[in-house]
Amino acid sequence: MTVSYTLKVAEARFGGFSGLLLRWRGSIYKLLYKEFLLFSALYAILSIVYRLLLTQEQKHVYAQVARYCNRSAELIPLSFVLGFYVTLVVNRWWSQYTSIPLPDQLMCVISASVHGVDQRGRLLRRTLIRYANLASVLVLRSVSTRVLKRFPTMEHVVDAGFMSQEERKKFESLKSDFNKYWVPCVWFTNLAAQARKDGRIRDDIALCLLLEELNKYRAKCSMLFHYDWISIPLVYTQVVTIAVYSFFALTLVGRQFVEPEAGTEKPQELEPSPALGNLDMYVPLTTLLQFFFYAGWLKVAEQIINPFGEDDDDFETNQLIDRNLQVSLLSVDDMYQNLPPAEKDAYWDEDQPQPPYTVATAADSLRPSFLGSTFNLRMSDELEQSVQVELSPRLAGPAPAMQTPLLSRFLGAGAPSPAISLRNFGRRVVPRTPHLLRFRGEEGGDSETAERIEEETVAESPDEPLGP
Repeated sequence: MTVSYTLKVAEARFGGFSGLLLRWRGSIYKLLYKEFLLFSALYAILSIVYRLLLTQEQKHVYAQVARYCNRSAELIPLSFVLGFYVTLVVNRWWSQYTSIPLPDQLMCVISASVHGVDQRGRLLRRTLIRYANLASVLVLRSVSTRVLKRFPTMEHVVDAGFMSQEERKKFESLKSDFNKYWVPCVWFTNLAAQARKDGRIRDDIALCLLLEELNKYRAKCSMLFHYDWISIPLVYTQVVTIAVYSFFALTLVGRQFVEPEAGTEKPQELEPSPALGNLDMYVPLTTLLQFFFYAGWLKVAEQIINPFGEDDDDFETNQLIDRNLQVSLLSVDDMYQNLPPAEKDAYWDEDQPQPPYTVATAADSLRPSFLGSTFNLRMSDELEQSVQVELSPRLAGPAPAMQTPLLSRFLGAGAPSPAISLRNFGRRVVPRTPHLLRFRGEEGGDSETAERIEEETVAESPDEPLGP
């Protein structure tokens, strides 16, 4: 059964995740404890052999080998290889869950499109949705060990009510070397076409909508099957596994507390941390933590690379089958044309309906609604910054020099921008400074020019040199 702890982390509080560390089912301790005990036992055996059974000369040779193994272990890019692999596996894991076919959209379209309160109409709706559920059961039998154990043979599928004996004979009479999970979908399309011919589906638009939803449902069945067929390339899984195992095989020898090199006084554990350089510890704490993290990371990928097994966090496929069958039959049968009476809602005469709050949530009603990130932006108080101007096409000439608002305060209103082009490099550019703004409408001009703002500029002298 899937381990759900969503309620435990609904609120961020002190030690929120700490309470999850004490759980056993679905935990990293349950996945890793055997490998962890094996690694600890091998490390202890090598440590005892080095300390009690080797001569001084043999200890010296062993120390040289240990230093070599420690340096070699650091050359393995374990974090990069393992991190990328786990990311790929997690993305694939979630994509597989979203590919599980759910009949919710299809059952709503069947209930709205296939009409008839008589036995024939009811039979059509229930048969159509049963075919859809049968397709999902067949594909889940192919990918999930839990579902296969529940329905080991087609006779079990018949006994469960997903298929009749006649349908089973039709199904088995179709000779194909490939998986036949798609057969109920073809039955669905033929039955829908027959319902359209009989007038149970009243127009072609409704039939088209029904078949579109079926195709989406069938596409998820197909995607689920192909996820099971096409795995992550085996070479990548082998590379990651070999990288992890070889790294810790080297650390078994390289992280032992051995005799110091020439010039040192105390035994040292060959670990990357210099703080432990002169300590003679019997328990390699940092090495055990490193094994816990890296090997645990690999165990996470091992558990979720195929989420259709029987691990603690694998998908509850049998419960999904039960749920899909129950809600789909309820939707197309008991709920068909079974509507509550239409009544005026509680806010019929209110312009601004406001649902009530409880005492525990009353503070939420006092918070202002979000109107946009720029709603409270303070604009400039200078009126001339808000004046609307219209550029005259007749006066449109070369683009004026770009100005930076912040720098213009220091360089002056008519100073050019520091961003100059190569064309103007080496010569002085006289800025076209607007020194006169006047409204023609105030001088009694015609109606067309009264709305314009004319900008007179100083003539530009491009040939004048920059120097004095």
